[in-house]
Amino acid sequence: MPDPVTASPEQTAPALTEVQRVVDTFTAPSKTFTDIRRNATFWGPLVILILVAIGFSYAVQQKVGWEKVFENNLHQSSSREEQFQKLPPEQQATQKAVAAKFTGIVAYCYPVIILLFTAIFALLVWVTVNFGFAGSSKYGQVFAVNMYANLVMNLKYLLAIVALFAGVAPESFLLQNPVGTNIGYYLSTDAPKWLAALCQHIDLFEIWSVLLTSIGVSIVAKVSRGKAAAAVVGWWLIFVLVGVGFAAAS
Repeated sequence: MPDPVTASPEQTAPALTEVQRVVDTFTAPSKTFTDIRRNATFWGPLVILILVAIGFSYAVQQKVGWEKVFENNLHQSSSREEQFQKLPPEQQATQKAVAAKFTGIVAYCYPVIILLFTAIFALLVWVTVNFGFAGSSKYGQVFAVNMYANLVMNLKYLLAIVALFAGVAPESFLLQNPVGTNIGYYLSTDAPKWLAALCQHIDLFEIWSVLLTSIGVSIVAKVSRGKAAAAVVGWWLIFVLVGVGFAAAS
Protein backbone atom coordinates (compact mmCIF):
# COMPACT_ATOMS: atom_id res chain seq x y z
CA MET A 1 0.00 0.00 0.00
CA PRO A 2 1.45 3.43 -0.94
CA ASP A 3 2.78 5.62 1.83
CA PRO A 4 0.15 8.43 2.22
CA VAL A 5 2.95 10.94 2.66
CA THR A 6 4.75 10.13 -0.59
CA ALA A 7 1.94 8.66 -2.69
CA SER A 8 0.84 10.53 -5.79
CA PRO A 9 -2.75 11.85 -6.11
CA GLU A 10 -3.79 9.05 -8.48
CA GLN A 11 -2.63 6.47 -5.91
CA THR A 12 -4.49 7.99 -2.97
CA ALA A 13 -7.71 9.06 -4.73
CA PRO A 14 -10.41 6.40 -5.28
CA ALA A 15 -10.47 4.97 -8.79
CA LEU A 16 -13.13 6.44 -11.07
CA THR A 17 -15.49 4.51 -13.30
CA GLU A 18 -15.83 5.42 -16.99
CA VAL A 19 -19.16 7.10 -16.23
CA GLN A 20 -17.60 9.17 -13.45
CA ARG A 21 -14.74 10.16 -15.73
CA VAL A 22 -17.15 11.33 -18.42
CA VAL A 23 -19.22 13.37 -15.96
CA ASP A 24 -16.15 14.83 -14.25
CA THR A 25 -14.75 15.96 -17.62
CA PHE A 26 -17.54 18.56 -17.61
CA THR A 27 -17.79 19.24 -13.86
CA ALA A 28 -14.33 18.53 -12.37
CA PRO A 29 -11.89 17.78 -15.23
CA SER A 30 -8.83 17.60 -12.97
CA LYS A 31 -10.29 14.48 -11.33
CA THR A 32 -10.65 12.73 -14.68
CA PHE A 33 -7.17 13.66 -15.86
CA THR A 34 -5.59 12.66 -12.56
CA ASP A 35 -7.29 9.28 -12.83
CA ILE A 36 -5.84 8.84 -16.32
CA ARG A 37 -2.39 8.66 -14.70
CA ARG A 38 -3.69 5.55 -12.94
CA ASN A 39 -5.37 3.98 -15.95
CA ALA A 40 -5.33 5.47 -19.46
CA THR A 41 -8.53 3.85 -20.76
CA PHE A 42 -10.95 5.82 -22.91
CA TRP A 43 -13.93 3.52 -23.54
CA GLY A 44 -16.46 6.08 -22.36
CA PRO A 45 -15.53 8.80 -24.87
CA LEU A 46 -15.13 6.21 -27.65
CA VAL A 47 -18.64 4.79 -27.18
CA ILE A 48 -20.14 8.28 -26.99
CA LEU A 49 -18.23 9.37 -30.12
CA ILE A 50 -19.57 6.39 -32.10
CA LEU A 51 -23.16 6.85 -30.93
CA VAL A 52 -23.21 10.60 -31.60
CA ALA A 53 -21.57 10.15 -35.01
CA ILE A 54 -24.16 7.57 -36.04
CA GLY A 55 -27.00 9.73 -34.72
CA PHE A 56 -25.72 12.81 -36.54
CA SER A 57 -25.16 10.96 -39.82
CA TYR A 58 -28.64 9.42 -39.63
CA ALA A 59 -30.17 12.86 -38.98
CA VAL A 60 -28.37 14.34 -41.99
CA GLN A 61 -29.39 11.43 -44.19
CA GLN A 62 -33.06 11.72 -43.18
CA LYS A 63 -33.48 15.49 -43.02
CA VAL A 64 -31.08 16.74 -45.70
CA GLY A 65 -29.92 13.85 -47.85
CA TRP A 66 -26.42 13.18 -49.14
CA GLU A 67 -27.11 14.58 -52.60
CA LYS A 68 -28.25 17.85 -51.06
CA VAL A 69 -25.13 17.90 -48.92
CA PHE A 70 -23.08 17.54 -52.11
CA GLU A 71 -25.01 20.36 -53.80
CA ASN A 72 -24.53 22.68 -50.81
CA ASN A 73 -20.81 21.99 -50.75
CA LEU A 74 -20.65 22.62 -54.48
CA HIS A 75 -22.27 26.04 -54.02
CA GLN A 76 -19.38 27.01 -51.73
CA SER A 77 -16.99 27.10 -54.70
CA SER A 78 -18.07 29.07 -57.77
CA SER A 79 -15.29 27.60 -59.92
CA ARG A 80 -16.19 24.00 -59.02
CA GLU A 81 -19.88 24.72 -59.56
CA GLU A 82 -19.16 26.26 -62.95
CA GLN A 83 -17.14 23.22 -64.01
CA PHE A 84 -19.89 20.92 -62.80
CA GLN A 85 -22.55 22.80 -64.76
CA LYS A 86 -20.53 22.38 -67.97
CA LEU A 87 -20.78 18.60 -67.73
CA PRO A 88 -23.43 16.73 -69.74
CA PRO A 89 -26.56 15.92 -67.67
CA GLU A 90 -25.76 12.20 -67.47
CA GLN A 91 -22.25 12.94 -66.15
CA GLN A 92 -23.69 15.39 -63.62
CA ALA A 93 -26.10 12.73 -62.38
CA THR A 94 -23.34 10.11 -62.14
CA GLN A 95 -20.93 12.43 -60.37
CA LYS A 96 -23.62 13.56 -57.93
CA ALA A 97 -24.59 9.97 -57.12
CA VAL A 98 -20.99 8.88 -56.55
CA ALA A 99 -20.21 11.97 -54.44
CA ALA A 100 -23.38 11.50 -52.38
CA LYS A 101 -22.53 7.86 -51.66
CA PHE A 102 -18.95 8.73 -50.77
CA THR A 103 -20.09 11.56 -48.46
CA GLY A 104 -22.44 9.20 -46.63
CA ILE A 105 -19.71 6.60 -46.14
CA VAL A 106 -17.27 9.22 -44.83
CA ALA A 107 -19.91 10.60 -42.44
CA TYR A 108 -20.62 7.20 -40.91
CA CYS A 109 -16.86 6.51 -40.68
CA TYR A 110 -16.30 9.81 -38.86
CA PRO A 111 -15.14 8.11 -35.60
CA VAL A 112 -12.28 6.44 -37.49
CA ILE A 113 -11.18 9.80 -38.88
CA ILE A 114 -11.32 11.38 -35.42
CA LEU A 115 -9.30 8.55 -33.89
CA LEU A 116 -6.63 8.93 -36.57
CA PHE A 117 -6.45 12.70 -36.12
CA THR A 118 -6.38 12.31 -32.32
CA ALA A 119 -3.56 9.77 -32.56
CA ILE A 120 -1.43 12.13 -34.66
CA PHE A 121 -2.19 15.20 -32.55
CA ALA A 122 -1.54 13.33 -29.28
CA LEU A 123 1.78 12.04 -30.63
CA LEU A 124 2.96 15.55 -31.51
CA VAL A 125 1.90 16.94 -28.14
CA TRP A 126 3.45 14.01 -26.26
CA VAL A 127 6.80 14.42 -28.04
CA THR A 128 6.77 18.18 -27.45
CA VAL A 129 5.90 17.96 -23.76
CA ASN A 130 8.14 15.03 -22.88
CA PHE A 131 11.22 15.95 -24.89
CA GLY A 132 10.77 19.69 -25.12
CA PHE A 133 9.46 20.47 -21.63
CA ALA A 134 10.82 17.50 -19.62
CA GLY A 135 7.39 15.98 -19.03
CA SER A 136 6.83 12.46 -17.69
CA SER A 137 3.71 11.31 -19.53
CA LYS A 138 3.10 8.16 -21.53
CA TYR A 139 1.71 8.41 -25.05
CA GLY A 140 -1.41 6.47 -24.05
CA GLN A 141 -2.10 9.00 -21.29
CA VAL A 142 -1.91 11.97 -23.66
CA PHE A 143 -4.12 10.12 -26.14
CA ALA A 144 -6.70 9.43 -23.41
CA VAL A 145 -6.60 13.08 -22.34
CA ASN A 146 -7.45 14.11 -25.90
CA MET A 147 -10.30 11.61 -26.07
CA TYR A 148 -11.88 12.93 -22.88
CA ALA A 149 -11.27 16.56 -23.83
CA ASN A 150 -13.00 15.90 -27.16
CA LEU A 151 -16.14 14.85 -25.29
CA VAL A 152 -17.33 18.46 -25.39
CA MET A 153 -17.33 18.36 -29.20
CA ASN A 154 -20.15 15.82 -28.99
CA LEU A 155 -22.34 18.57 -27.55
CA LYS A 156 -21.92 20.50 -30.80
CA TYR A 157 -23.17 17.57 -32.87
CA LEU A 158 -26.01 16.88 -30.46
CA LEU A 159 -27.10 20.49 -31.02
CA ALA A 160 -26.83 19.88 -34.76
CA ILE A 161 -29.08 16.81 -34.45
CA VAL A 162 -31.66 18.86 -32.55
CA ALA A 163 -31.47 21.61 -35.20
CA LEU A 164 -31.93 19.09 -38.01
CA PHE A 165 -35.03 17.52 -36.48
CA ALA A 166 -36.33 20.96 -35.51
CA GLY A 167 -36.45 21.86 -39.19
CA VAL A 168 -33.22 23.57 -40.24
CA ALA A 169 -33.37 24.52 -43.93
CA PRO A 170 -31.65 21.80 -46.00
CA GLU A 171 -30.48 24.47 -48.48
CA SER A 172 -28.32 26.16 -45.84
CA PHE A 173 -26.89 23.03 -44.20
CA LEU A 174 -23.14 22.41 -44.41
CA LEU A 175 -21.80 19.09 -43.16
CA GLN A 176 -18.45 20.57 -42.13
CA ASN A 177 -20.12 23.37 -40.14
CA PRO A 178 -23.57 22.15 -39.11
CA VAL A 179 -24.49 24.49 -36.24
CA GLY A 180 -23.81 28.10 -35.27
CA THR A 181 -21.31 27.69 -32.44
CA ASN A 182 -18.54 29.49 -34.32
CA ILE A 183 -18.01 32.81 -36.08
CA GLY A 184 -17.53 31.19 -39.49
CA TYR A 185 -21.13 29.95 -39.45
CA TYR A 186 -22.41 33.52 -39.67
CA LEU A 187 -20.11 34.77 -42.43
CA SER A 188 -21.53 35.56 -45.84
CA THR A 189 -20.98 33.05 -48.62
CA ASP A 190 -19.03 35.83 -50.36
CA ALA A 191 -16.42 35.91 -47.57
CA PRO A 192 -12.93 34.71 -48.55
CA LYS A 193 -12.61 30.96 -48.07
CA TRP A 194 -9.48 31.33 -45.94
CA LEU A 195 -11.37 33.65 -43.57
CA ALA A 196 -14.32 31.28 -43.34
CA ALA A 197 -11.95 28.38 -42.61
CA LEU A 198 -10.20 30.39 -39.90
CA CYS A 199 -13.39 31.64 -38.24
CA GLN A 200 -14.83 28.13 -38.25
CA HIS A 201 -12.23 27.25 -35.61
CA ILE A 202 -13.22 30.18 -33.39
CA ASP A 203 -15.75 27.79 -31.98
CA LEU A 204 -17.12 27.59 -28.43
CA PHE A 205 -16.72 23.82 -28.14
CA GLU A 206 -13.42 23.57 -30.00
CA ILE A 207 -11.79 26.18 -27.76
CA TRP A 208 -13.27 24.45 -24.71
CA SER A 209 -11.75 21.17 -25.89
CA VAL A 210 -8.33 22.79 -26.40
CA LEU A 211 -8.43 24.26 -22.88
CA LEU A 212 -9.38 20.88 -21.39
CA THR A 213 -6.56 19.19 -23.30
CA SER A 214 -4.07 21.72 -21.93
CA ILE A 215 -5.24 21.04 -18.36
CA GLY A 216 -5.08 17.28 -18.89
CA VAL A 217 -1.62 17.29 -20.48
CA SER A 218 -0.35 19.44 -17.62
CA ILE A 219 -1.59 16.85 -15.13
CA VAL A 220 -0.47 13.63 -16.85
CA ALA A 221 2.90 15.04 -17.92
CA LYS A 222 3.49 16.86 -14.62
CA VAL A 223 4.44 20.14 -16.28
CA SER A 224 3.15 23.66 -15.72
CA ARG A 225 -0.12 24.77 -17.30
CA GLY A 226 1.85 27.25 -19.38
CA LYS A 227 4.11 24.58 -20.90
CA ALA A 228 1.18 22.27 -21.55
CA ALA A 229 -0.76 25.10 -23.20
CA ALA A 230 2.26 25.99 -25.34
CA ALA A 231 2.37 22.44 -26.70
CA VAL A 232 -1.38 21.94 -27.13
CA VAL A 233 -2.33 25.39 -28.40
CA GLY A 234 0.81 25.58 -30.53
CA TRP A 235 0.03 22.38 -32.44
CA TRP A 236 -3.66 23.25 -32.64
CA LEU A 237 -2.78 26.58 -34.27
CA ILE A 238 -0.49 24.82 -36.73
CA PHE A 239 -3.30 22.45 -37.74
CA VAL A 240 -5.69 25.39 -38.08
CA LEU A 241 -3.26 27.36 -40.25
CA VAL A 242 -2.64 24.34 -42.48
CA GLY A 243 -6.39 24.06 -43.00
CA VAL A 244 -6.64 27.79 -43.72
CA GLY A 245 -3.81 27.44 -46.23
CA PHE A 246 -5.61 24.65 -48.07
CA ALA A 247 -8.80 26.72 -48.12
CA ALA A 248 -6.91 29.70 -49.54
CA ALA A 249 -5.22 27.56 -52.17
CA SER A 250 -8.55 26.10 -53.31
